Amino acid sequence: MNEVSITVTVNGTKIKANVTPEMSLLKFLRSQGFWDVKCGCEMGDCGTCTVIFNGRSVKSCITLAAQTDGGTVWTDKGLGVCDELTRKLQKAFVEHGSIQCGFCTPGMIIAGKAYIEQGGKPDRKEIKKAISGNLCRCTGYKKIVDAIYDVASHEQEA
Repeated sequence: MNEVSITVTVNGTKIKANVTPEMSLLKFLRSQGFWDVKCGCEMGDCGTCTVIFNGRSVKSCITLAAQTDGGTVWTDKGLGVCDELTRKLQKAFVEHGSIQCGFCTPGMIIAGKAYIEQGGKPDRKEIKKAISGNLCRCTGYKKIVDAIYDVASHEQEA
């Protein structure tokens, strides 16, 4: 197998590595110790592996690691350290009981963050649409929508 060399900044740290052309961003991130990026369906259906790549939310299981060469990737954990909006979402998820098993939480927070940053208003129907690519098996979505709605409401006031 031919490997390609990539340099990608993950959570503010520049990483140089060799990857195979077919390696997913998910597998690359986990091989580098970013365990907060969860592995769900590996088909782009569940959204549990969602990360921010060059400012957009992407499903890392269907994004090739080689495609990220020269780019920037943020995971939920990395964003929570340096990003106020992510911290607000993380806190709201706890306060609203939106994290039961926690498996979908990183992807849901990333989807909620992307929704708010793209000008999303506190609208439950639109929030449901924004997180529709992310599956949750525990909460029934209401608590997740409530948490994102709460943060979106406060962000709009600010």
